[in-house]
Amino acid sequence: MDLNSIKESIVENVYHIPSEKKVPLHKHAKQDEIFYCIKGSGFGVLEDGEVELNVGESFIAPAGTMHSLRSEGDLYVIALLVPVVDGR
Repeated sequence: MDLNSIKESIVENVYHIPSEKKVPLHKHAKQDEIFYCIKGSGFGVLEDGEVELNVGESFIAPAGTMHSLRSEGDLYVIALLVPVVDGR
């Protein structure tokens, strides 16, 4: 994959996860997902545990890994879906 193809295939989102929102466990077969906390706090959830997320911290869900987000208050994250590059 060339650099322009990689650049064009990156997906950017901003999410607000309030305490009542239930984000189901899911996975992306061919993309890593990177979450960067911009406000509030919460947890990055994996099949085998959780990672605390506070402002300025990140959480990476590797391609093919079941993951989710949760918060006991309000969590705001920037999420990037990045394609897995051959030869990793």
